[in-house]
Amino acid sequence: MGLVKTELFRTQDNEIALIAKALGHPARVAILQHLFKIDSCVCGDLVNEIGLAQPTISQHLKELKQLGLIKGNVEGTSVCYCIDKDNWTQMKALMSDFLNQDRPEKDSCC
Repeated sequence: MGLVKTELFRTQDNEIALIAKALGHPARVAILQHLFKIDSCVCGDLVNEIGLAQPTISQHLKELKQLGLIKGNVEGTSVCYCIDKDNWTQMKALMSDFLNQDRPEKDSCC
């Protein structure tokens, strides 16, 4: 398999691709939805809520944290996670610009 030459693309294009990749797994979508639903930090009950093994949940949390959509705080022996609202707002703006490119035009190519 060939290497992806990310340097050929704009920073925004690479960021959109990373976001799409992170949101491309239903477990990560479920984690984000749960965090929004409870509107607070969660410390360890994701295994019961999502229904996956702890190592799997940890891997998905790591991906979301690396992207910056969630943040974690150490409390005792556990890490508590919540939505990083500033980064979430930035991600929404970036994705909105991308998704709203389909402005109606007078002439269509097809």
